[in-house]
Amino acid sequence: MARLIKIGLKSIKFESSGPWPGLLYPLRSICSFPAKPKPERAKAKYPSLAFSLCPLLLLKASPKIFLHFPTDQTRRKESDQKGENKMKGGTVQINWHDTKPVLSLDFHPISGLLATGGADFDIKLWLINSGEAQKKIPTASYQNSLSHHCSSVNALRFSLSGDLLASGADGGELIVWKLNSTEAGKTWKVLKNLSFHRKDVLDLQWSPDCAFLISGSVDNSCIIWDVNKGSVHQLLDNHFHYVQGVAWDPLNKYVASLSSDRTCRVYIKKPQTKTKGFEKINYVCQHVITKTEHQLADDSKSSKNHLFHDETLPSFFRRLAWSPDGSFLLVPAGSYKMSPASDMVNTAYAFSRKDISRPALMLPGASKPVVAVRFCPMVFSPRGLHSAGFFKLPYRLIFAVATLNSLYIYDTESAPPIAILAGLHYAAITDVAWSSNAQYLAVSSQDGYCTLVEFETNELGLPIPSAEHKKDLFPENKSPIIEKREDIMIETPVNDGSIAENSKKTEPEKNEGERASPSSISTPISNKPAKRRITPMAIDPK
Repeated sequence: MARLIKIGLKSIKFESSGPWPGLLYPLRSICSFPAKPKPERAKAKYPSLAFSLCPLLLLKASPKIFLHFPTDQTRRKESDQKGENKMKGGTVQINWHDTKPVLSLDFHPISGLLATGGADFDIKLWLINSGEAQKKIPTASYQNSLSHHCSSVNALRFSLSGDLLASGADGGELIVWKLNSTEAGKTWKVLKNLSFHRKDVLDLQWSPDCAFLISGSVDNSCIIWDVNKGSVHQLLDNHFHYVQGVAWDPLNKYVASLSSDRTCRVYIKKPQTKTKGFEKINYVCQHVITKTEHQLADDSKSSKNHLFHDETLPSFFRRLAWSPDGSFLLVPAGSYKMSPASDMVNTAYAFSRKDISRPALMLPGASKPVVAVRFCPMVFSPRGLHSAGFFKLPYRLIFAVATLNSLYIYDTESAPPIAILAGLHYAAITDVAWSSNAQYLAVSSQDGYCTLVEFETNELGLPIPSAEHKKDLFPENKSPIIEKREDIMIETPVNDGSIAENSKKTEPEKNEGERASPSSISTPISNKPAKRRITPMAIDPK
């Protein structure tokens, strides 16, 4: 992302070598990095930490975190004069999980407590303390630990109601916790142990009604769980490699999964037979997205390229997410070539609800692969400041895109990101989460630390009440993304059956038998030359 060009007693200056060549970070320094992790301990279980330690650790001056707003100089000065862009944040230097990697986090939707899961086998709850009054970064105070797992906790998510917490870990462990009221106060207790996955659970997501849960695992499968019964509702075993991300449509029509087999699968809800007055619901794979086909000028030949990174992506996770209104699905781990001769571009794809079979938008330009995306749960009023946006929604949505080493914050009203946080951690980012009131954004990392970003009241915009914005939900038969016509096609071909070893922390499982091949899908996609700055590119959603 950036090259070190100057070290001073009070500042460190970088020159961008990534999406904005020639720009200088720091536009704002926020805080110092944490102390150097122990390399011997890190190397034993997480070899990636050994080579990710920053050489600046050898210097007395601590490296800084830099926040970059990719707007023109005039607008940046105007924003500073008006007092805008006052977000503050940095890496909180506390003992999160006994210096072990922090692999997942999530905010409680009601209390605002932050839950973190780590390689120390524990789930920890933290109270986030605002630093706004002191003009400092927010801090975290330890509250409690949930200790029941016997291995590293890879994923955790609160239900929308706030009374349930699901956590997935190595070895196929999946636990549902329930918030109970006692004389001493409210405590979390184990409600269900969900057993069926044979290997590590990497991601999970609740259904909107909190009655079901979907999980993705190293055993190449997704499972939809009936939480009340504590049993498997449906097994989705179409993937050929690790399932590293899952997402549940907030309108309760689709579920989606992303795998290191380089495919994104979208399943649609289909009512099945009625038994004892109840209608059984199953999910059927409707779309499989995997490759692009570039038509050459003479139309005699074509070149096919994968849309997603393969299993060598140095991350355990590919966390995808639906927008809170369900208008589009955002998918990480994108790897795209604008033309057969161009270089590969790291990206995230947006899939319009109107046609989920193909990407309608891409966000190219990140120097490292995108590993997680997360939407702010609040919906905001339009500002009307930009006319170059690619989304046509009656409100503004804000989302975070996390790469291995950086964090980009976008809104649906502008093309460039509204903020970039670079140089956050010494090791790979693992997860990202928003608080329900949009005050905090949290990031976890394998270096054993978390970053907290705090936004001032209405800094991101004027929130729209939930009841009001639901009246303005975007119609399902229309695309929320401005359409453009291009002439390159996306195709889902027959799987070639050859999958190399994954760099995950456990040995991969060999495929047991052949599975049915996905059908072909065609999609127009942009063939514009690659750009070195992060600018969303519209793709025909027809």
